[in-house]
This record gives sequence, structure tokens and C-alpha cells, in this order.
Amino acid sequence: MKQYDAKHILNIAMAGHSGAGKTSVAEAMLYLSKASDRLGKISDGNTQLDFDSEEIKRGVSVLTAVAPLEWKNAKINIIDTPGLFDFEGGVYEGYRAAETAVVVVSAKDGINVGTEKAVKAATKENLTKIFFVNGVCDENARFYRVLEDLKHTFGPSVCPVIVPYIENGEANTYINLFEYKAYKYDKSGKATPVDMLPDMGNRLEGLREAIKEAVAETSEELMEKFFDGEEFTPEEIITGVSKGVKDGTLCPVFCGDAASTFAIDQFMNSLVWLAPTAYDKSGEVGVDVNGDELEIAVNEQGATSAIIFKTVADPFVGKLSYFKVISGKVSTETPLVNMRTGNQERITKVLTIRGKKQEDASAVTAGDIGAIPKLTNANTGDTLCSPTRRVILKGVDYPLPSYSMAVYPKKKGEEDKVAQGINRLCEEDPTIKFVNNSETKEMVVSGMGEQHLDVVVSKLKSKFNVEVELKQPKVAYRETIRSKSDVQGRHKKQSGGAGQFGDVWIKFEPCDSDSLEFDIAVVGGSVPKQFYPAVEKGLRESIKHGPLAGYPVVGVKATLYDGSSHPVDSNEMAFKMAAQIAFKNGIPQAKPTLLEPIGSLKATVPDANMGDIMGEVNKRRGRVLGMSMDDDGMQVVEAEVPMAEMADFSIYMRQVTQGRGSFTFDFERYEDAPSQVAQKVIEAAKAEAGE
Repeated sequence: MKQYDAKHILNIAMAGHSGAGKTSVAEAMLYLSKASDRLGKISDGNTQLDFDSEEIKRGVSVLTAVAPLEWKNAKINIIDTPGLFDFEGGVYEGYRAAETAVVVVSAKDGINVGTEKAVKAATKENLTKIFFVNGVCDENARFYRVLEDLKHTFGPSVCPVIVPYIENGEANTYINLFEYKAYKYDKSGKATPVDMLPDMGNRLEGLREAIKEAVAETSEELMEKFFDGEEFTPEEIITGVSKGVKDGTLCPVFCGDAASTFAIDQFMNSLVWLAPTAYDKSGEVGVDVNGDELEIAVNEQGATSAIIFKTVADPFVGKLSYFKVISGKVSTETPLVNMRTGNQERITKVLTIRGKKQEDASAVTAGDIGAIPKLTNANTGDTLCSPTRRVILKGVDYPLPSYSMAVYPKKKGEEDKVAQGINRLCEEDPTIKFVNNSETKEMVVSGMGEQHLDVVVSKLKSKFNVEVELKQPKVAYRETIRSKSDVQGRHKKQSGGAGQFGDVWIKFEPCDSDSLEFDIAVVGGSVPKQFYPAVEKGLRESIKHGPLAGYPVVGVKATLYDGSSHPVDSNEMAFKMAAQIAFKNGIPQAKPTLLEPIGSLKATVPDANMGDIMGEVNKRRGRVLGMSMDDDGMQVVEAEVPMAEMADFSIYMRQVTQGRGSFTFDFERYEDAPSQVAQKVIEAAKAEAGE
């Protein structure tokens, strides 16, 4: 493939609800442009873009994939993003490298939550939005109803461009409302111009009028002409729509059928003159080393700056870093600094990517997309730039993970192997988070949902040869006391040779500390000063395991006020043991209680679901603190809920809001657990200890 300048490069992210046909539309585009020698089908597992074994097995996109094609003297970089909410991190990766979001909508199913989320994210990222209604040849397709729904949902900016003429239940003819021409497709997908427009009654004129109204919105001059009842020239319509699409005031609607490739050629023809090029969207703003904003033009001759928008971590091949060049060019001769680490990166090879295929490239220039292998210390979101102009570009804004499970290897002794594998997967997918909880002695992995973690488990087996099972994570309870106790701890051991003797009197009482507060009130030297640290050490070791369920003890003040010693047999170990005996006897006398962690919940949901969420919070022993409305018209419910009740809340949230809702949940404080809850926890801890 020849090298193109930024004025002839289009970076297009395919997005939308799962099952709408994003990958199928992309495959049809690759096939018609001869970038592929066959029309890849998801059902056959032979697509260029869904090439990962997990994608072939599941029949859905799991990863963001890139494939370039050439059409009408332009290079179109297709960035195919996942539709399932569990993998929506891939949408944000794709959007970071794109200028245009093509939101694919099913002609049969219409607008879904994934459609709304794709449009909302594209608006947030300031991308041009184009709709493609796919599957028009399906006997259950309802294109015109979908078109009306798009207008109703997304407003008057929605503008039809290609529409089908349906005759005898078949959609073989497509009308280009710009050209005012119709094209009929045969079974091979070849288009033939139709001499006369088909008779569609008033519908065709209504669609044409919708375009005029949309065009009129793009300038005062055209608005005046429209109100005066004057006809627009074809040039005015084309110029007006092009301007409106590029500045975001118009969202054109195309349609076709990826399986038969009907109208895909017209869609690509329109993309080349409608969608903004990498040059059109130039002027990205970064931050220099002093924190000042710096505007970066898309200029091949400028100092190099590029953003890594995706990482592939393979245990055999190593890291592969996908990047988009904002200015300058990237080659093996280009010195590049990673602005996160401050170190220069060694570029041994530059690649262009088509699905899983890699081709060596001499350079990747401004506006284009490429990949660099084996950048060991580079991560997604890192800026690579010239040492002569150091700048930090905006990274990738990933959604936060909301579903956590504990990971246990099926074979003992493979904990390190599991940790290494998950850490590699975290490099590839930053929506995966991994922590080794030292308190519960569990490895905990977090992701976007059940399917997301299911893929993690599957990849650990296929890529890293380690099998694991997922369990609900343990809750980090605490224990404390609610009254005082005054006890003696006496350790005496005499068994030939040197003996051991330590004797302490300690007062235990509640305090506000999140650990142990140690105080000394010894008079008369009954406990020699050199043994004070040993007493404290004994107590600090003891608080790691409370008397109720073995959880750490907090909020205890221990005052050493008396004791006795032996001139020969007393030593540090003896006083440490004496302190532990005092703790063991004293804490049970001070009304110990179990504390459970309470989290702060902030759930953002549609108005219709607010009552459901409030009811669910109450069911989970939570307290609703307040409600408010955010800038998008969504309701925000704030509450406090015991963390033990929140393990499957993300599943409930997705089900009840159909994926529209989101939430954050953070630890707030500890509170006394209700007696029935405490009893269950204590019984479970004893049963586990008995095992």
C-alpha cells in the first residue's frame, strides 16, 4: 500500500450495539476495496478483524482491531471496536485514534443501548457521527421505522443519505438522495443505475425535504434561501451536507446489507468526501514540560508526536503497541522519548496492521496508524515524541471496572504464574485491574462484567497455560471492643537450664485508632524499661487475629501499668509471650464485636430506574443518602451499603438499566455488623479454620 498524506487519510471507528453488524460492514468494505480476497463471515470464523481465538469461539468482537483499505484515492483505516459492554474499553481505544465514529444500527432490532452509548461517547470525544443501518435485506428489517427512531432519539441533525426501495419484500434498489439517483444490485453485489427513480409516493419528496432542512441549518445564507422557498443547487446540497457532517451539526444516515454487500460501495464513496480527514481534524492540544498547553498541527514535516492507543501482550511474540501519529513521522530512524518514563524508546521496526497480519513499513506519517513491536516499557496512553519538542498528549479515558472476583489456581504452587499472566493481560486491557490482597490472602481481579472475567480465565489457559477458578472475594472484616478489661498476662517456663518469666498487667479499652494504641503507666520499675518494646511487639502481633473470627483487631488502647520480673529468667521473649496471654484473656472480656466495611455508592441511572435502585439498596442493608440529577438528565442515587452485599451489584445494575446505568463504589468506614450477620461470619470463619 502506498503512503498517503493526512489530507487523504480517514480514521473510522466502527461502533454500536453488539450484533448490529459492525465487523460485517467492515469486512464488506475490505472485500469491495480488494483489501481482502474473500468476504469474511463471523459464522465461518474467517474474518480479518475478529481473528482472536476468543472472538472466533464466541462469535463477537472482544478486542479493537485495525485494517486499512484504499478507496477513491484515499486511505481508510477501519478501527473495529467491540459492542458488548464488558469490552467497552475497546471503544475508547478506537475513538482515541479516530476522527469519525460510524455507528452501526441493526435494520431489524433498531436503536439499542449500545447505539446510545456509542453516540454519547463519540459526542464526548468530539468525533463526527455517521449512522449505517445494516441488514436491510433481512425479511424482518424495518429501515424507515429505524430512521424515524434515529431522528426522534438524536434530533433533527439526523439526515438520510441512502435509502432503500423495498419491493415484494426485497431491498435490491437503493436511492442516493444527494444524486437523486437509484441503483439496483444483483446477487453478485454489482450495482446498475436505474433509469427512473422508483415510485415511492410522497416518501421520497419527504426525505429530500429532510435533507434540505438539514442543509439549511449549516449557514444563514442557505437558511434564508430555504425560507424563501428557493431550490438548492446540487452543489449547495453537497457542500452544505459536507460542512455540516464535518463540524458535527449533521449526522448522515446510510444503509445497506453487509452480507450481500448491497450499497456498501455507495457508503464508501460518500465517506471519502463526507467524513473528515486526519488533516481536517488537526489541531490537537497537548501539554508541554512546563504544563502549558501546546497546539499540535497534523504536519508530516513537524516534530514527531504520537499516542499509543492500544497494546497487545503476547507471551510468545511480546508487546505490540498500536499508535497514531499526530505530527511528524515514526520510523526506525526517528528518536522518540516516552513522556511517561522520560526514557528514549528503541524503535527496531515499524509495522502497518491489517487484523492479525503485519507488514513492515519504512515510516508511518502524520494522521496515520501503525504499530511498534517490543516496546517493553510502553503502555496504552503513553505519548511518544521527539526529544526536541516534548509534549504529553491526551491518553485513553477508560471506564472503571465494576465486577471483582478472587482468582484461585487449580494447581497448588501456580500463584506466581497466575499473577504474571494477569499482569500481562492488564497491559493489554487497562479495564482489568489486579490486586494481591495481603489481608484476605486472595488474588482479586476486577473487570467490566462476567463475560470480561470469563475471557480473562480463558486467556490465562490458552496464552499462559494456567487454569484458574473464580470465587466471590472474601470481605475484609475487622474486630474491636466496646468495653474495658483489666487482666494479667503471666508467662513462666521452667524446664532445666535457663527459664522464662514475664508478668504484665494490662488495661484494654476502646479508642478511635484504626490499629492499636499502646501506652505505658508503670511505676516503681515493676516492669523493666528494656521489656516495654517486647510487650508492645507481642500486642501488635496479637491484634492481627481477633478472638471472634480471626480478623484484625482495631480501635484498642492497651495500657501497661504493672507486672513483675525475674533477675535471671526474664527476657524479651518472655514478656512478648506474657503480653499475648494478656491479649488473649483480656479482649474477650471487653465485649468484642465484629465490624463490617461500609462503602459509598454513587449510582447513575435513568429516571425510570431510580425506584428500582433505591429498593435494591434497601434490600442490601444500605441507606439512601440523597438523589440529584446530572448534566445528561440521569438520576444520581447516593447511598452507603455494606461491602459484603455488593458482590453482584454490577450484574443487577446492568440488568435493570439494560446497560445504561453506571456506578462507583468506594470504601467509606467500618461499622458494627448486625448480630445475625456477625454470627454467620463467625461460623464461616470457624468452619474454614476447622478445614
